[in-house]
Amino acid sequence: MDKPVDDVDKSLRNLKGKSVLGIFAKQPVPGQVKTRLCPPLSHLEAAGLCQCTLQETIARMRGHREFDLVICFTGERGWFEANFPGVPLLQQRGEDLGARMSASISGLLAQGCRRVVLIGSDIPDLPVTLVEEAFLQLQRAEVVLVPADDGGYVLVGQTMNRPELFAAIPWSSAEVLPETLRRIEALGIEAVLLPGWEDLDDLDALQRFLTRSPQSQTAAYLRQHLARHFTTPERT
Repeated sequence: MDKPVDDVDKSLRNLKGKSVLGIFAKQPVPGQVKTRLCPPLSHLEAAGLCQCTLQETIARMRGHREFDLVICFTGERGWFEANFPGVPLLQQRGEDLGARMSASISGLLAQGCRRVVLIGSDIPDLPVTLVEEAFLQLQRAEVVLVPADDGGYVLVGQTMNRPELFAAIPWSSAEVLPETLRRIEALGIEAVLLPGWEDLDDLDALQRFLTRSPQSQTAAYLRQHLARHFTTPERT
């Protein structure tokens, strides 16, 4: 049985006045994660990749002075406790992605967080400097976004919850960012658009990732376990 929201993780109560990075994460269960990669990947391969990117993303974003880390999770709480001990947990709640993001931002702000930034777990080479810049921009703006190449975004930050920016958005489409920006303009919200980045939603994105970040743990995993799907770039 799920724990009540107020008792999800006592460490969330230590976030008052802090900047918090929430990593949106699913337990890597075959058939439930990265299904847009299947085929050509099998569900088991996609789940293995999901776990690898999650581990690398958390490892790279953990322990920074400028922000605290929280895992916004869906799946078995015990799995996340066992794999990421000491990292505060907040269970995702809501019927779709927009509702879950809005609820997570609202929940963290309710704990007294000053600034909240959300990212996914499938951008293991997202520069930490870009996350730091997002928090810096939130000192003057209410919303910050990092665009994705596919028309969505890979990062969203807020200083107060604006559920209007998440409701009835055509998720997984090229209209995510344009529609979000239209709503920001209609609401008169001060927002900052930072340089874009790319998440790992399809095979072409994985191929570009191998070229862009060949020294990463995820690239090593791709070469070791999924090499048959790619043209492996030469390493220097």
